[in-house]
Amino acid sequence: MTERYKLLIEYDGGPFAGWQRQNNGPSVQGAIEAAIFRFCGEQVTVHAAGRTDAGVHAMGQVAHCDLTKPASPDRLRDALNAHLRPAPVSILQVQHAALDFHARFDAIKRAYRYEILNRRAPPALARSQVWHVPHRLDAGAMQEAAQHLTGKHDFTTFRAAQCQARSPLRTLDLLQVKRAGDSIVIEAEARSFLHHQIRSITGSLKRVGEGAWPPSHMAQILAAKDRAACGPVAPPHGLCLMRVDYPL
Repeated sequence: MTERYKLLIEYDGGPFAGWQRQNNGPSVQGAIEAAIFRFCGEQVTVHAAGRTDAGVHAMGQVAHCDLTKPASPDRLRDALNAHLRPAPVSILQVQHAALDFHARFDAIKRAYRYEILNRRAPPALARSQVWHVPHRLDAGAMQEAAQHLTGKHDFTTFRAAQCQARSPLRTLDLLQVKRAGDSIVIEAEARSFLHHQIRSITGSLKRVGEGAWPPSHMAQILAAKDRAACGPVAPPHGLCLMRVDYPL
């Protein structure tokens, strides 16, 4: 009898070529599928809520998989974590799921966080988890600029050239910029995002924060619908998938 399981996953994206299994390097998906095979001998596909890029982290990735030899959720969690070592991937929780549950298609919101370390001295401990910007950024101006992007828009300006989405239209439910000590934290929430959308937005917000653009310029580059109008794309290691929401 087939059982479907919902997995809550945390990982450091640094050593991986991204979530998706691929030929050019190790993937998070591949690591988990290999751990499942070592545990029960089944070759399965693990489907995630979102395919994070190389170097992008997750604290709340959600995925699902099917097993024909059922195990208790706690046993499956512990066994996978044992077989995943020493890869920086942790299965935080395993739950039984309905057979029609789909981690990607049933998700109604995804929440990401991008962290900029904004101080002169470089990071010693979090160097693989933050973007270090040594010159002072104006978080207030960045927050003002961010509000031009909330709501439903054509985000062609902030879309990677290789993006495979059928439409550039997305609804950004939340885009908030806050300073917390030496860190500037950007929080973004939407049902779905375009490829490199958050990193492209972050790079443009940095231009505002350093005074190169006024906050109102964000509305202009959005309206341009032109990738060339976008600021530099922020590096992947400052980005983390925090949460995926599903209907209650």
